[in-house]
Amino acid sequence: MSNAMPIPFSTTIHVRDTCLCLHVQRAARALARRFDNALKPLGLNNGQFSLMMALNRPQPAPMGPVAEVLAMDRTTLTAAVKVLERRGLVETLPHPDDRRSRLMRLTSEGTALLSQALPIWERVHGELDGELGPSMAPLRQTLATVR
Repeated sequence: MSNAMPIPFSTTIHVRDTCLCLHVQRAARALARRFDNALKPLGLNNGQFSLMMALNRPQPAPMGPVAEVLAMDRTTLTAAVKVLERRGLVETLPHPDDRRSRLMRLTSEGTALLSQALPIWERVHGELDGELGPSMAPLRQTLATVR
């Protein structure tokens, strides 16, 4: 049995009201739900949209830079890519300079679906910008500095 002193409920309230991580997580979940609901008719969620957008490049992308853009570890990225691969939206190719590495790119089907998803994203994003107003630009700048 532990000798730990119970934490007062007032501390729980303080953490609830001031924890930056909690507030960002709650906001992220609410935003994710909103985009997930909007993209659902296309069979996509917001994470898949972001991944596909990160692969929308002139040349196939290596794992490292894509994982960095999405703030994901490579294992999580690999699992997410496999889901899109099974749907025929993304393909992986051997890296020409390093056969152990893989490159990723959208398929023509993936590009077509991303083209359908973009107007949905633009609409929802515009709604959010309208609802949240001018506070969005400084918020984006501040969040971009968090590493």
